[in-house]
Amino acid sequence: MNWKDEYKSRLVSLEEAASVIKSNDRIWYPPCASAPRDIINAITKRYKELENVTMYTCLILYPFDYLKPEYKGHIHHFTTFMGPFERKYYPMGNVEYTSYQFSHTDWLTRNVIKPNVLLIEVSPPDEQGNMSYGPVGAFCNDTAVELAETVIVQVNKETSYVYGCEKESFINVKDVDYICEADHKLAELPQPPVTELEKKIASHIVERIENGSTVQIGLGGVANAVGFFLENHKDLGVHTEMLTDSMVTLTEKGVINGSKKTIHPGEITCSFAIGSQKLYDFMNKNDMVKSYPISYIAAPEIIAKNDKFISINNALMCDLTGQACSESLGFKQFSGTGGQLDFVRGAVLSNGGKSFLAFKSTAKKKDGTLVSRINAALPPGAVITTPRTDTQYIVTEYGVADLRGKSIAQRVEALIKVAHPQFREQLMNDAKENGLIF
Repeated sequence: MNWKDEYKSRLVSLEEAASVIKSNDRIWYPPCASAPRDIINAITKRYKELENVTMYTCLILYPFDYLKPEYKGHIHHFTTFMGPFERKYYPMGNVEYTSYQFSHTDWLTRNVIKPNVLLIEVSPPDEQGNMSYGPVGAFCNDTAVELAETVIVQVNKETSYVYGCEKESFINVKDVDYICEADHKLAELPQPPVTELEKKIASHIVERIENGSTVQIGLGGVANAVGFFLENHKDLGVHTEMLTDSMVTLTEKGVINGSKKTIHPGEITCSFAIGSQKLYDFMNKNDMVKSYPISYIAAPEIIAKNDKFISINNALMCDLTGQACSESLGFKQFSGTGGQLDFVRGAVLSNGGKSFLAFKSTAKKKDGTLVSRINAALPPGAVITTPRTDTQYIVTEYGVADLRGKSIAQRVEALIKVAHPQFREQLMNDAKENGLIF
C-alpha cells in the first residue's frame, strides 16, 4: 500500500479522532502556534465522559475551554512554561506548572510526562508522505512518538513546512494512527513597538557584539531593539531555541547568513518559532532554516561549539550580587525557566562567547510608585533563574555591569552604577548595612 492509500485509510473526522481519548490518558501536544486546536476542542466537548485526562504542553496561544476550573477532574492542564492563558487560569486550580531547563526536555518527556497519546498539527504530506511538524513541532515530538501508544495528527494547510532532521522534524503517514483535516491560520504573537528606553538598553549590548558572532535573541522589546541595531553587522549566525521576527528582518537584510558558524554553518538553527505570519511564511520550505529538538538546541555543550556565541535574554530583576530572577513576581509564576540558564552557560563556555541579561532599571507599581529592579535582595518568593555564579553581563538603560569572576564588593559597585540614579544611594546604604561591602 502506498502512502496515499495509507493516508485515506487513516483519515477520520475530528469527532472520531476525539473519541479515541479515554480516561487517564496522558496527552502531549506541541506548544504555541503548533497546537492542534481543532482536535483539542473536539476532545474538550467530551469532557463529561472523561476523568483524569492530562494535557501536557507549554506556552499555549489559544484560550482552550478545558483550562477553566469547571473542567477539573476531567481534563487537567500541565505546563512547562507560562504563557498569557496559563497565567490567567493558573489561580483557578486547573493548571499545573513545573520548572525545568529546556535542555532537559527529553528527560522530562520520558520520565515525567510519559505520554501515551500524541496530538500533533502537521503540514500536508510531501512526495514521500512525510508531514512537517511546522514552526514549533520539533520541540520534542520525536521522543513523544517513540513513547505514545496512539498518534493523532491534524493536517492543516496553513502549517509551515520546516526542514530539519528527518526523524526529528517530520512524521510519515505510515507512522500515525489517525489523521484528521482542519485548516486555520496559525496563532500569532505580535510584538509591541520598541521604546526609546529599550533602544538604549539594546545599544549597550550591540556595541559588544562582533561581526561573525552567532546569536540567540529572546522575545520582547529589548530583543526587537537589538535586532534593529544589528543591521550594520556582518556575517551573523543564529542558534536559538526560539526564532523571532527580528531574525527574519536581519536575514532579509543580509546581516544573518551563517557563514562564520562553527557548527551547522549556513543554517538558522532553531527549535521553535513565535511571532507573526511573516515569520511562519519565512520558515516555509526555506533551505536555510533547520529545526531540531529543544534538548539538542539548548544543550550547553552544543551551544558552546559556536565560537563567539552571544546569548541575549530578558530578566525581571536581580540582587546586588547578580542573582537574576526572570520568571516570577514574588511567589507568582510569570513565565518559566525555559532555555535561559542553558544559553547563559553555553555562551560563557563558547570561545569568545558572551551572555547578557537585560531589563529596565525600574518598574512602576499600580499606584504609580517607581521601584528599583536592582535591590540588595530579591523579594520573598522570587525565583533565581540564573545564579550569580553564572551571570556575566547585566544590562540596563544606564550601562553594562560585567560580573563574571568578580568579588561581591565589585559586583555591588558595578550593579549600583547601572541602577536608576534615584536608588543608588539607598542601594549603597543597603549593601553596607547587610555586609555586602564595608
